Amino acid sequence: MTKHFRKELENIKKRILALGALVEDRVRLAAQAVDQIDAEIAQRIIKADYEVDEMEVEIEEECLKVLALHQPVAVDLRFIIAVIKINNDLERIGDQAVNIAQRVEVIAKRPKPPFIFDYAEMGQKAQRMLKMSLDALVNLDVDIAYKVITMDDEVDQIKKDAYDKIKQAIQDLPERVGYYINLLLISRHLERLADHATNIAEEVIYLVEGEIYRHVEY
Repeated sequence: MTKHFRKELENIKKRILALGALVEDRVRLAAQAVDQIDAEIAQRIIKADYEVDEMEVEIEEECLKVLALHQPVAVDLRFIIAVIKINNDLERIGDQAVNIAQRVEVIAKRPKPPFIFDYAEMGQKAQRMLKMSLDALVNLDVDIAYKVITMDDEVDQIKKDAYDKIKQAIQDLPERVGYYINLLLISRHLERLADHATNIAEEVIYLVEGEIYRHVEY
């Protein structure tokens, strides 16, 4: 392949990593907003969502241009396909950060009930999964990618714990059901965020090994 083609591939890699860094920051802020029930941080996340959307569109357009002009094959084709999918997952992670921020905005306006589920561990695990999946992409490291996949079960278990405890809290204080439903939705958004990080890890495995890893029992 030509030097120009290689330069375009490198540019796409730089763009997807820049988007990854931006989304990582949004997830960090979302976790902070939840920990502190901070409506101001939540607003910052919501107002800046367009930045992630714009970058996602630009990266997809670059990938489609390379496909049309160079018709890559083998590992180069896998790279472009993987980037397109990772690009979408990163945009969806950004959406989940916004969804979390919107829930924080709602509950920040209401008095705190006696019980509030502590999402610190879940938020930290989701952040770590995202970071590891992006590290796996940078280094083409399938060992890290497989570790991300195994961590997904841990996040799912925390979500289940949140459901059980919040369900009990609703039974104890039915008049605060609105607050608790929003609290429950936060667990759902964090779980989906972790799912998208897992998707990224699976795409790294596809990129390196050439095999689709989705829907595999692990």
